[in-house]
Amino acid sequence: MATANDLESALETAYRRLIPKEFITLMGLAGVEEIVPGGHVERRMTIMFCDIRDFTAQTERMSPRDSFGYVNSFMETMEPVIRLGGGVIDKYIGDAVMAIFPSSSDDGLSTAIAMIRALDALNENRDTPARHPIRAGIGLNTGIAMIGAVGARNRMATTVISDAVNLASRLEGLTKSYGAPIIISENTYYALKEPKHRRIRFLDRIRVKGKSQPQSIYEVFENDDPETGNAKERAREKFEEGAAYYHLKVIDRAKPLFLECLKLAPRDLPARVYLERCERFLQGGAHEGTGELDGTLFWRDEFAVGVALIDSQHRELLANMNRIAPLIRAGDTRTLEELFAFLEEYTRFHFSTEEKLMAQSGYPFREAQRTEHRRFIRYLSRLKEEVTANAHERLFLVFKAQVFLVDWFACHSTGMDRHLAIYLNGREDGRER
Repeated sequence: MATANDLESALETAYRRLIPKEFITLMGLAGVEEIVPGGHVERRMTIMFCDIRDFTAQTERMSPRDSFGYVNSFMETMEPVIRLGGGVIDKYIGDAVMAIFPSSSDDGLSTAIAMIRALDALNENRDTPARHPIRAGIGLNTGIAMIGAVGARNRMATTVISDAVNLASRLEGLTKSYGAPIIISENTYYALKEPKHRRIRFLDRIRVKGKSQPQSIYEVFENDDPETGNAKERAREKFEEGAAYYHLKVIDRAKPLFLECLKLAPRDLPARVYLERCERFLQGGAHEGTGELDGTLFWRDEFAVGVALIDSQHRELLANMNRIAPLIRAGDTRTLEELFAFLEEYTRFHFSTEEKLMAQSGYPFREAQRTEHRRFIRYLSRLKEEVTANAHERLFLVFKAQVFLVDWFACHSTGMDRHLAIYLNGREDGRER
């Protein structure tokens, strides 16, 4: 006969199936009984969405039993890979899974790559090879999110809430459009320790619903077959240069580059997407870019974070960043060197200002901010080397400089810096954080 201890242990095991122990730990709680509606904590993390491709088409002729078996074979394959990669599954959503990686963006990316590999192995070992293989798309984004419980005391659910979650979901959806199994945001890309050691390339600029500032997205192609992956790696600069010319509406220079990419890698689906865009532009003038890189990024009210000192320094940074593209176009290397020297010095001064405010206020994400600051300085130094050495054609350098500086300024100032400002203003108002 089962004892009280046996029943308690069984109940705890059942709870863990629904609410992972790691989730409770992230919330700073001792056990599931401490979860209350509205209780939450903030964490910086990488969010993953993974979804089966063409699920409806694959299962429309299956019995309910076979449909559930199809989904479960996928989930049973993905769950241990996510867990071993340091991830925590937040929820299953039909044929999709959402997971979080609280330690690093590298954990999230390595796990996504391992998941696609595990899926390939699953397809090879399925009982009926005549079936269509299971395919998946994965989107990754990094940012600060709230982990907590929603609902009422009689019915609660744990969840993760933030803009970062919405963007990760959007990127997963975009994998269908580009034929790319893994797409990551600029936030995740710049949070990686060394993205240059990965098979990643700039993919596109997108506009996200509810956001006026476009985002850069990146394709991870480490799971491509060896022939295609190696060809993409050799043609990486051609592809990115072609994307630059397309966004700058220099279509007569973009189209030949995508043709070269496809000659090297006929299964390069994103290159085919761009080639089709070029054709549509040449036939009817339709351009599918975001447009903001055609000119100057002017200061807008939405860039203000609400701390006067930080906002004044951001204005100074933006004004000088806007000088870079015209100087590249003019080939004024000497002035560019002076400008980059100023930017390196001023960003260190600006970051020092922010970090002092963080230290004085006890800001909980100080280390994450410092890491972002150090990485920005490293990337700025690399950009300076490329620009001053004329490492690429001028127009391509203009695009690279604009994308990097616009992305960092818009996303850092409206992301991490805005979060810092809210924290600082909350303390000044006497509100507890």
